Amino acid sequence: MTAHAKLGASNAHRWLVCAGSVAAEDGLADKTSSFAEEGTRAHEMAEQCLAIAHNYPEHVDFDDWPRYAQIKSEEYLSHVVDDTEMGGHVSMYVEYVNRLIADCDVYAIEQRVDYSDWVEGGFGTADAVIVTDNVLHVCDLKFGMGVRVDAEENPQGMLYALGAYAKYSQEHTIGVVRISIIQPRLDHISEWEISVERLLRWAEWVSQRAEATQDPDAERVPGEKQCRFCKAKATCAALMDYTEAVIMANFDDLDGVPKANTLSDAALRKALDAKGLIEGWLSAVETVVKERLEGGDGFPGYKLVEGRSQRRWSNEKAAEAVLVDLVGQDKAFAVKLISPSQAEKVLGKVRKEDIADLITKPSGAPTLAPESDKRPAVNLADDDFDVIDE
Repeated sequence: MTAHAKLGASNAHRWLVCAGSVAAEDGLADKTSSFAEEGTRAHEMAEQCLAIAHNYPEHVDFDDWPRYAQIKSEEYLSHVVDDTEMGGHVSMYVEYVNRLIADCDVYAIEQRVDYSDWVEGGFGTADAVIVTDNVLHVCDLKFGMGVRVDAEENPQGMLYALGAYAKYSQEHTIGVVRISIIQPRLDHISEWEISVERLLRWAEWVSQRAEATQDPDAERVPGEKQCRFCKAKATCAALMDYTEAVIMANFDDLDGVPKANTLSDAALRKALDAKGLIEGWLSAVETVVKERLEGGDGFPGYKLVEGRSQRRWSNEKAAEAVLVDLVGQDKAFAVKLISPSQAEKVLGKVRKEDIADLITKPSGAPTLAPESDKRPAVNLADDDFDVIDE
């Protein structure tokens, strides 16, 4: 089982902002999910692919190493991997890393890095670390598709970089750090560079924040990003107070909910800004209460009831025989063309190009996003729409 530091890089976005979250989470069990398990399998697959390039054979010229590595990686993915869809996504990350290894001084995959010089007990595992031409590359594979992750000022990547710098700077000259985050299921690659000088200045601030987490009365600072996966958010008094403050600020009294169109722009903005945080907190509260009831403990005012379900055939083979007899084969079955994603999975990486011209991606429906979102604003001017004749 992989060990995790108390002040780990993967949860640095939380403890760097909310020092009190460390003590709040202490003793609470980690929970896994199908998404986390899927991510673990993808990382293991990527590690196997990149291991091929770690010890290249003597007959391969060093300059051809990246190309050789990618060919061998693709062979592994096509002949060994059962999940071709996952293999296709992992290939994007593997290809990115393989392009960096020509003339490199250091090439390490799944490298344990220790940043305890700045954070007591701090360590983590970087997906790939490469040193070449005065540059320290730290590559991170993100297999999730729920939240887009960028490399700029990314605390996880920066802590990995500190650990890698501490490990390799004695023998190699490093002046620049490049953090790369590869998120293949979102077709997203983010790169960001920072000088070693600036990284070490940031590390001094990190040391102060790490020390603050040792205070048993450390401040708790609610926020959507740091609270999103916090194990203690359901019972966090600071988050409840914040939620209460946001909601109650829009109420003149407790007799009713104000109409949205009667609120000021400032009130609407405040409510929207807190939407994700409040919904996440309420979901966590519901989960805690449900787990207590499922465990046999009572909870005042609530009980478990049977949820909504859909009807299904108790015996599909028997139902098929009866329906074919009653209405015929054509009416008993519904035939639907597979989706572009399903077709690409069936065809494989090479043959999927045969259907590329047949695929289109229409614009998505407009959705609200904060101004800090990197996507361009949608222009909803009247002349953007076709006139519909009545």
